[in-house]
Amino acid sequence: MNAETANGSYLEVANLVKYFGDDRAVDGISFGVPQGKFLTLLGPSGCGKTTTLMCIAGLHKPDAGDIRIGSNAVASVSRGEFMPPEKRDIGMVFQSYAIWPHMTVSQNVAYPLEIRKLDRSEIDDRVREAIRLVGLEDMAEKGATQLSGGQQQRAALARAIVSHPCLLLFDEPLSNLDLKLRERMRVELKRIQHEVGITSIYVTHDQAEALVMSDDIIVMSKGRIEQTGGPHAIYARPTNRYVSNFIGIANLLEGRVTRAGGDRGEIEVAQGESRLLAPCLLAEGLAEGDAAVLSVRPENIEAVKSKPSGPAVEGEVVQTVFLGNWLDCRVRWGEFEWKVQAHPREGLRTGDKVYVCLDPDHTLAVRP
Repeated sequence: MNAETANGSYLEVANLVKYFGDDRAVDGISFGVPQGKFLTLLGPSGCGKTTTLMCIAGLHKPDAGDIRIGSNAVASVSRGEFMPPEKRDIGMVFQSYAIWPHMTVSQNVAYPLEIRKLDRSEIDDRVREAIRLVGLEDMAEKGATQLSGGQQQRAALARAIVSHPCLLLFDEPLSNLDLKLRERMRVELKRIQHEVGITSIYVTHDQAEALVMSDDIIVMSKGRIEQTGGPHAIYARPTNRYVSNFIGIANLLEGRVTRAGGDRGEIEVAQGESRLLAPCLLAEGLAEGDAAVLSVRPENIEAVKSKPSGPAVEGEVVQTVFLGNWLDCRVRWGEFEWKVQAHPREGLRTGDKVYVCLDPDHTLAVRP
């Protein structure tokens, strides 16, 4: 399964649909993944990301659509094709480590090769290499019960890659680890994936994991794809309110596009009698007169005490929290509170009257 599909992707999912009873868990989604890339399916519980992964793995049968891995059609409802999971040459790492407690690390890692009846010397060579990649050389002959949570996850990863699969699937593999270990394992997983070069699909609800690890991210909601793109594009250029709100922190205000030309324009938002006309970047498809949502990240807002020459609104600082190299501020404008990251040297205090200024290159008008 080394060939790419006709559209240049190694994995191709087309018009995938999956029902559970009357619930349409996956609602006609399509995407492709180039060979060797790391794609994350990101979204809250119930958005369809794990169901999509299970369909790719062959653990769920789709109700419609096609799935291709390399040159092989592993599922096609219209043609009645369905390849069982054991023939798809896929490695999986689950949220539960699924490490056999009565075996050593080496025995756990060797198991997929032993059931394929490979030559003993080849098994030993592959096991040593997989254990080296995940950094468990010193634990190779330890029993699984002697491993920490992070070490068990490394052993599970070694077992997934030891057979040199064409595709790696990860189902929230770090969610059972503590915060510091999870942060370290994000970097390690990405390093290992890059070193072995296996095309990978990763499922998570954790936006930080997605931003750190991914070549591309698919943001999902209610069984559908909301946006696809690289980590920077997903964060900096969300296309709608849902993505703006789900990825990071954003100030979101309903308004209307008052000017549109190419990818730039102007959005008007209001609080009572006070109005702000903000030059902005426009999400694709927005035109003059359309309802839209102003979206701007706290780090792209400036709160100043002197009235600026450009567009701004006057507000009152109602909260400041010192966080070392920046102040987390709330600035009230009518009934709305702007979230602002200010430098401590600005000396902002609760009760200060300030002007909120938006950077046109980082202010967005997105779809509601």
